[in-house]
This record gives sequence, C-alpha cells and structure tokens, in this order.
Amino acid sequence: MVAWYHGSPLVLTVLAAGSTVTQNRELARVFSHKPDAVCWEDDGRLRHTGAIPGYLYVVDEAVAAEDVVPHPRSTMPTGAEWLTQRPLRLRLLSQTVVRPEEMPSAADLAALARNHASGGNDSTA
Repeated sequence: MVAWYHGSPLVLTVLAAGSTVTQNRELARVFSHKPDAVCWEDDGRLRHTGAIPGYLYVVDEAVAAEDVVPHPRSTMPTGAEWLTQRPLRLRLLSQTVVRPEEMPSAADLAALARNHASGGNDSTA
C-alpha cells in the first residue's frame, strides 16, 4: 500500500474532501508550514516561504484510485499534488518546525516571480 501524506498548521483527525495530499512525505512536511511559494530545486531539495510550525500526517486508511484526482492547478511536477474526493482519516506522524536553510532568498523569490509572470513552470506553488 502506498502512503499518502498531508501537511497542515492545524491539528486534524480527518481530512476534508477537496484537500491536497501527496505521496511525497517531504513535500507534505513543507506544506505544513503554509508557504506562499515552494521551490523544487534541481537536486531535489525543497525551499519555501512558510514561516509557521505545523504537523505532518499520513492518511490512516486505504486510498483507492477514485479517492484522489490530480490537482488541476498544481505548479508542482506532475503527480506530486492530488485532491481528495472524500473525507480521509489522518494519523499524526510528527510536529514540524521551519528550517531556516529552506527559506529562499529575496533574489530567489524575485526570479520565481519573473518566471511565473512569463508563464514558465517553475515548480512553485
């Protein structure tokens, strides 16, 4: 069984239909910080603008193909973000803390904004 993850700054036990899930644990951890932008580096590292601690969850029940659909407006690589089609039970894995080394510089953010404005897919959420 493939694990599905969700990151949130909220304490949850059930994920509402229409919520975002991923099979990438690290991406879910990053999203637990409620970032406005996420950068997926060429070496696989994730950087983000989230500044609040949060929680990392795993979906605690079987997820069938009809339970999730690809996120229609995702700017992440194909298959990284999915939307739930029904409520899903969650289990808390850990609390998360913001890692300063993951924060992009002002120059990085300006470059992302330029790329986004030009219509490029920069893997930024």
